Amino acid sequence: MREIVLDTETTGLDPYQGDRLVEIGCIELFNRIPTGQSFQRYINPDRDMPPGAFEVHGLSTEFLKDKPRFIEVADEFLTFIDGAALVIHNAAFDIGFINAELERVGKPVLARDRIVDTLLLARRKHPAGPNRLDDLCTRYGIDSSRRTKHGALLDAEILAEVYIELIGARQAQLILQEAGATVAAVTHSTIRIRTVPLAGRITSAEREAHRAFVATLGAEAIWRDYVELHQTDAPR
Repeated sequence: MREIVLDTETTGLDPYQGDRLVEIGCIELFNRIPTGQSFQRYINPDRDMPPGAFEVHGLSTEFLKDKPRFIEVADEFLTFIDGAALVIHNAAFDIGFINAELERVGKPVLARDRIVDTLLLARRKHPAGPNRLDDLCTRYGIDSSRRTKHGALLDAEILAEVYIELIGARQAQLILQEAGATVAAVTHSTIRIRTVPLAGRITSAEREAHRAFVATLGAEAIWRDYVELHQTDAPR
């Protein structure tokens, strides 16, 4: 199962009041394990960066002015996420901005049914909260010290770790690993090659008595199909 953990940075809070995307970051998971594949692009928003937004992510108007516009990265972005569920924290915010940008360039918007909102997952699992990304990192012992500023790719990397903890996938992986290690240990510890064969438990008298018994059963007796090689001289 392929999933994409996604985060964005923007110029503000409302994509329909002039705010725009300035960064998209994505991390690929396959069967809940990071594959090492990622997608990250800075985007020229064609507007100034408000001071409040700059304080959040540190992306200035000067820095973004030579970056591609969304229309230039849209197809590459859609190709990267194609066919995958999208794992997003507070998904309504990010999807609202992405769909607004897709609408502007005449591309199909992202369907809501492919979204996994980790904020909703966290609220169900931890109803008392708090459930911000930083709070969940603290709860699960995930190092977020690199997060001095918000950054889409960094936040997606951190969210991937949080998501795996939220759904219990890490514990399942550990159980499987421990079970595999136990099986391997048992396999290696119980299979032995004897240097000296065990002594036979059947006495010569018992062997002769068995041969005599088989001889009384007739030529079609099924026992004759299972007579050991050293018994082939039994009477027929």
